[in-house]
Amino acid sequence: MNETPDLYGAYPRLEDYQLAELSSMGERRQTSEGEVLYQAGDTPGELLVLLDGLVAVTEDLGPHRRLVAIHGPKRFLGEIGLLTGQPFFLTAQVQQPGAVLAVPMDRLRDLVVRDQPLADLALRAFLIRRSLQLSLGAGFAIVGSRFSADTRRLRDFAARNRLPHHWIDLENDADAEQLIRDLGIEVEETPVVIWRSEVLRNPDNEQLAAAVGLRQPAPPTSTCDLIVVGAGPAGLAASVYAASEGLSTAVFDAVATGGQAGTSSRIENYLGFPAGISGGELADRAVAQARRFGADLTVPAPVIGLEHEDGSHVVRLQTGERVLGRALLIASGVQYRRFQVPGIDDVEATSVYYAATELEANLCRDDPVLIVGGGNSAGQAAVFLSGHASRVLLVIRADDLGAGMSRYLADRIENLPAVEVLLHSEVREVRGKPTLEEVVVEDRTTQGRRTEQARALFVFIGSSPHVEWLGNQIELDDRRFVLTGNQVKGDGKLLETSLPGVFAAGDVRSGSVKRIAAAVGDGALAVRLVHEYLAHT
Repeated sequence: MNETPDLYGAYPRLEDYQLAELSSMGERRQTSEGEVLYQAGDTPGELLVLLDGLVAVTEDLGPHRRLVAIHGPKRFLGEIGLLTGQPFFLTAQVQQPGAVLAVPMDRLRDLVVRDQPLADLALRAFLIRRSLQLSLGAGFAIVGSRFSADTRRLRDFAARNRLPHHWIDLENDADAEQLIRDLGIEVEETPVVIWRSEVLRNPDNEQLAAAVGLRQPAPPTSTCDLIVVGAGPAGLAASVYAASEGLSTAVFDAVATGGQAGTSSRIENYLGFPAGISGGELADRAVAQARRFGADLTVPAPVIGLEHEDGSHVVRLQTGERVLGRALLIASGVQYRRFQVPGIDDVEATSVYYAATELEANLCRDDPVLIVGGGNSAGQAAVFLSGHASRVLLVIRADDLGAGMSRYLADRIENLPAVEVLLHSEVREVRGKPTLEEVVVEDRTTQGRRTEQARALFVFIGSSPHVEWLGNQIELDDRRFVLTGNQVKGDGKLLETSLPGVFAAGDVRSGSVKRIAAAVGDGALAVRLVHEYLAHT
């Protein structure tokens, strides 16, 4: 059995000095053939470095097993969960006996602060391993029909949270029928999630999160210094800065870390990443930072209400839990507006998307797709999907491609042969059932109509803020974005809302610049203002 080559830096071999440094902090253990070092679902508690022998990393789906990688001496095992608190999604089993070095996580955290090259090596490897797992579909399995709304919901949730998984399509996968027969599942019971030896029959998002260990327990009932609602760029930035400065910080998000930015295939204008970075990788890096400084991140954890008790702000979670904080940051972001056009109800569950990630790209590979929207999100989607779809049609209302998106994106799109741009145009009708077949587009200048073939429709037509949970306690503008600072009162503190001790940052804030860097800046500034508020209360 041969060792798996180092793919893109996912499986690096440690230098001798790094092994020596780790050896002084860990324990050497002998291994035996067939020994399971960890299995899918276990919570990471230590870093394992292979000293001698071979270890196989596999995916286990009930009676089925798939080999993912073989590791040899001087390689370290594990996944990004070592840094973010997620469980293992794969199993590591000894193939040839030898020895491992086990380094407890608390000692490892101390070491990576002192040894930046080692920290960078481990973080890069874990992030690439997660990307490989996602591309291989190595993790749990979702078995269901492409025409099922619940199958789509489960797949979207797993993709947004960057959970390693693969989809077994009841209609097109030749192995699907045999698999569900082996597990004693009836077709009518699908969609199901297969995780380790468990079969979850049509779980809701919270049940799936609990099963795979994604959702961490809510913080204890004692009052924390800062509650952050929303784990997009603004919320994650605030959690990193607050926790690193000693504030006890609890962060909640209804769906996933990263917010809308987390669905971006490539962010090319973010400071410090000249080659660009995916939204998912940026979010994973921020989560690892926040957890290292001690922030509590709970996802998924929908917040459904805001109360006040004895001078503290109280957020109510959908689970019934209540969390108290001395200060509160509203960073709940925005959601894309649902597309309203004749025929949309017939195809929305199967063919309409509000994000363009690897998940959506794989669904429409080699098919014609249509994108509606003229902003940066639509432009990034066009660039990304041009490498997967047979043809990309970008429909925008404006007369100029650069009117609503960054010039670098507009220039790139204009030079992509697979992308056709329809200016001053709108979609008037979609056709097909249950999947999309055709889209009717009208030129707003000539009123001429054309019918285009499309198998997927991507929609980026603006957004509305997530503020329902606030009730009527915070002043909003006429579009329901949160008012702050001088928008509320003449001497108002920047980012503070109409309610003392409650701040707003990122896209949810009225007048904010809808850019990731601006949201990160908001989050950092909010922490300084929180410090000032807490010092005077």
